[in-house]
This record gives sequence, structure tokens and C-alpha cells, in this order.
Amino acid sequence: MSPYTTVGLLYPGFGAEDDFPALERRLDGAVRLPLVHTSVGEDAHRVDALLDLGSAERLAEGAKELVDRAPDSVMWACTSGSFVFGWDGAREQVDGVAEIVGLPVSSTSIAFVEAVRALGLRRVAVAASYPQEVATHFVEFLRRGGIEVAALGSQGIVTAAEVGTLDKDRVVDMVRSGDVDDAEAVLVPDTAMHSLAWLDDLEEAIGKPVLTANQVTIWEGIRIAGGSTRLDGMGSLFRR
Repeated sequence: MSPYTTVGLLYPGFGAEDDFPALERRLDGAVRLPLVHTSVGEDAHRVDALLDLGSAERLAEGAKELVDRAPDSVMWACTSGSFVFGWDGAREQVDGVAEIVGLPVSSTSIAFVEAVRALGLRRVAVAASYPQEVATHFVEFLRRGGIEVAALGSQGIVTAAEVGTLDKDRVVDMVRSGDVDDAEAVLVPDTAMHSLAWLDDLEEAIGKPVLTANQVTIWEGIRIAGGSTRLDGMGSLFRR
């Protein structure tokens, strides 16, 4: 049996893809994260563009390439390109990829729900980079998963390219501004945003769990592959 878990990532376009190889190096082989960039029509946090981004054709093309990397599981590493399809559509999306790769498959949106459940939480705040119109679709997705959303903060950023430029201070500020007293955690849903080097810092800033898109993507990929999700420096989710 392999000493590490290999989580294959289908990642749309470019933004914070360097988060993943940096984490591989920091964890010194505890997890492998081969990544295939899926094609993008228009880089826009707009519902029609996101429905195209997460289309079966784009995912199938990437999945066929990724399967050659011998992953133990596959993650559609995109939040907005999964939750815009709705609760049932997001599951149909990953089922389509699973038919191609013959492996456990999930997505970032589904991972958020599973992570909140794993931590035993019910009421969260959302600190979203997206425009309000897109962010409300994520709130509805969480509610379908039985998660109450106490507050929604929206940064109104239209492109993944811009989100990828946000530095640690900006992300910390975003998490702080999105937090409310009666939220048990803050969720930060965008895989175009860097976060994996800052997870403990984000939690320290507000004194409660913070779940980011890239974090829950890796956790879910390891979980569905049957690997160990106890890793250092990865926030409360990986310490549970």
C-alpha cells in the first residue's frame, strides 16, 4: 500500500494553483496532489459563465488526462463551478467524472458540506470573494445541506485572476469582516484564493474554525480515498 494518498485535482484555469505544490513540499510527501487545468471559456464569477466552466465536456476532457496520474481519488477543485448547478446538479457533475475515472470523486462545494458536518457545526458565516448574486447560490447550497448561514459577506470580485492576487492580510481582513458572533465557523469559498499556508493564522485571527476552498478540497479528497486526514498546520479540520 502506498505510504501517501494521491488526490487528483481538476482545477479550472489559473489563480491559486501554486497553493497545491507548495503544500506538497511543506508536508514532505504526506499527500500527492497532481493537477490538471480544465479549460475556461470566460473568467467571470457570473452564473452563465460558471455553468459553462463546470460543463460535463470540460470536466471529461480534464478527467481523461488526470487518470493517467494514477490518483486514489479525484476532486473537481472549484466551488462556484459546482454550487451553481444546485444540490442535485453538483452530484450529477461528480458522478459523470466518476464514470470516466472509476474512482471516488467529489467537488469543493460538496467538500464544504462534508467538512462542516465532520466538525459537528450547524451555523456558519460565509466570507465570499464573489459578487453577491453568485455568493447567494453558495448559501442556498449550504442550506440544502442542512447548514444554517448566519451572515454572508461578498467582496464583489468578478474574476478568478484577481482573486489569485489577494495576499494574506487581505484574506485575513476578509475573514474578520465576514465573521459574526453567532457563527461557529467562517467559510471562504474560492479555489482561486491562496490559503493553504495561512490556515492556522486565519483561525487565530477570529478564534474559531475557518474553512477555505483549497483546504476542504484536499481534506475531502483524502477522506473519500480512505487516507488519514490528520495533518499539521492545516487548521481545525485536520486536527479533529
